[in-house]
Amino acid sequence: MTYAGPAATHAVSAGGPAGPGAYALGVDSGGSGLRVALGRVGAPGPLATTVCAEPVRTGPGGIDAGHLLDQLLPAARELLERASAAASAEARSDAPRAGGTSAYEVAAVAIGAAGMATLGERLRAELPGALADALGVRRVALAADAVTAYAGAVGQRPGAVVAGGTGMIALGTDLKEWHRADGWGHLLGDSGGGAWIGRAGLDAAMRAHDGRRGGSAALLDRLRAVFGLAETLPGLLYPRSDRPAVLASFAPEVAACAGADPVAAGILRQAAGHVAEAAAAVCPAPAEPDGEGGGGSEVALTGGLFRMGEPLIAPLREELARLLPGARVTIATDDPLTGALRIARALAIGDLRLPRHPTMLFVPREQETGQRGKTTVHGGQAPG
Repeated sequence: MTYAGPAATHAVSAGGPAGPGAYALGVDSGGSGLRVALGRVGAPGPLATTVCAEPVRTGPGGIDAGHLLDQLLPAARELLERASAAASAEARSDAPRAGGTSAYEVAAVAIGAAGMATLGERLRAELPGALADALGVRRVALAADAVTAYAGAVGQRPGAVVAGGTGMIALGTDLKEWHRADGWGHLLGDSGGGAWIGRAGLDAAMRAHDGRRGGSAALLDRLRAVFGLAETLPGLLYPRSDRPAVLASFAPEVAACAGADPVAAGILRQAAGHVAEAAAAVCPAPAEPDGEGGGGSEVALTGGLFRMGEPLIAPLREELARLLPGARVTIATDDPLTGALRIARALAIGDLRLPRHPTMLFVPREQETGQRGKTTVHGGQAPG
């Protein structure tokens, strides 16, 4: 469904492309807080970044737009002041640059937020107008955090990204539409993610405690070292509201045991299989060879899950080679904040090639210069 809410009526007309000296803002909102990066439209990398340690609140109406603005606007002004001070020795001109933008205006903002697809209606309705009023910003993009992870890891090329941490989600595009697999939470999916690995490891430990088949004495030893007596684990785990994070905290223990323990190694092989299946479900068909690295699709891995290193990545490469022959598997070096800044820069110059979508990558209609994309989700469900 195409979103056509209040945000469209508040949007500022984009006009021509921003000049290279104009500013772009990238924002990453997640469970650990709000991060903001300021950069020039025509220069790589951020000029400065800042972190707001308090996570943006989520209530009955979804992500709290007012709370996000209360943190974002002071942070943006601080970054602009720092950039202005750093540029004080440079020759400065107030004359308009190409496209009608002055050298130091904020030409575009891109905000990536966890929960944007399902809980971002207030952000889409309120932020474009509020940012236009407060910062004079000409263009705004509001993206799911999986989209900014994609932009950080792959850029604006066709391919796929697997974002793995406590959970696991795969996102891919051929630059015409988005495809998503998993990311459904630890009860319904996130197969192969940190919570999945940790739970499988704890299950093997409890099997060893009970004397059941499939148990691992090595993992039982690690359970006792981390949590105490095995019998007390249910009481420690079940009352917790952060159970996925507690489960995921055991995943590195599984990786540490994998070299010598066949049960732990088997858990990571299973996890690799789940991750590879999700990547294969969303990865676009390879392009024709173009003489610049061939036609194989790119699959980028990003997130803390892959810091477990070779015990997980080695079987994952094997599974990806089997399911996606010829795919280029990379470990992403740039994160969702970098991706948000890339989206803002592309939007500022009218070169945003990633597919628009009413919840995954929302750009108010007045600002659009390209064709909207659509999302397909394996299983027939709308993005969640």
